[in-house]
Amino acid sequence: MNREQAKFALDEVIRKSRVHLYKPIQVAEILYRKRQDPSMDLLELESYRSKSKKWRDEVCIELLGRKCTSSAKFQDDIFNNTAIPPTVLEVLGVENNRTNGAVEAYIYRRFDNKHSQLSAALNYCINSTKETFNVKTFIDSFREEVGLKRSLDKLYEIVVYALFSTLVEELELKVEVSINNDKVNILQEFEDFTRNVVCIDLSKPIYTQSAKVHRVGVTNAADRGLDMYSNWGPAIQIKHLALDEELAESIVDSVSSDKIVIVCRSAEKALIVSLLNQLGWKSKIQSIVTEDDLIEWYERALRGKYAGQLGTKLIETLVEEIAEEFPSVATQDNILTVRKYIEISDDFWK
Repeated sequence: MNREQAKFALDEVIRKSRVHLYKPIQVAEILYRKRQDPSMDLLELESYRSKSKKWRDEVCIELLGRKCTSSAKFQDDIFNNTAIPPTVLEVLGVENNRTNGAVEAYIYRRFDNKHSQLSAALNYCINSTKETFNVKTFIDSFREEVGLKRSLDKLYEIVVYALFSTLVEELELKVEVSINNDKVNILQEFEDFTRNVVCIDLSKPIYTQSAKVHRVGVTNAADRGLDMYSNWGPAIQIKHLALDEELAESIVDSVSSDKIVIVCRSAEKALIVSLLNQLGWKSKIQSIVTEDDLIEWYERALRGKYAGQLGTKLIETLVEEIAEEFPSVATQDNILTVRKYIEISDDFWK
């Protein structure tokens, strides 16, 4: 393993990372500790495997306002032979010490670059009004920037959630839970259960609540499962990438609901329907919403007949979700300044 190969491995991890760069930051923090303590043996993975997650999270809370929440297995993938195993870390450590921190600086500059691209794309949304916002332009801005493509799935999810939640709220949809009148005896027997869990009892056998759509939360690229869910039934899977048989299986296998709404690119709809028919799963799919549908619905909500009721709310929800998913990185200069990364220069680690 030489430094060119080690740099290539690092670049691959950075390239595959979403905009938060959790894994590259973990590498940078390991190298920083090694630079502070030259006796640290980077070939002894167990001596820093767990500690490095804490080091990374401390930095991520400062830079991003959040820490990595993915599974332990996904986090440990950084040390796989296909990513940055100890043998690669050792070479990076030698280079980092030789240059007095150039590899760390390289990682954080790449982080800074990704967030500069992100800020430009997101500012378009934040500075738009219901009269000027174009959802296709917004989505395309993520597709066109190489550094943002890995975050496109989360952007897609936000776009879908903002629209769905705005329409559901403005429609004032209600969800009702009631029992079959023939089952009153069972209700009486388990009234403590129904009162605590279902919110109904003998005195109030019907429960009504506002319909809502929920995002499951921040997930990582390797995490399978639900993207959004509703309290009236459907689970919502958002797939903007090309769908093959394996991914089609993951959509249905990872969600127990028998009503699944799939949101996908328009060109993928026919393929999805074909695959689901082949696999005998079409009955579980309530509907398939395409990007063209989203664009049309956004246009109606922002500039249609009821734009006065929907438009501003839709933009506000979009901005709120963006702020939650991509927190401010205004404090990112703290690490660059305190550790003087901006002053570190090396021709190989430009």
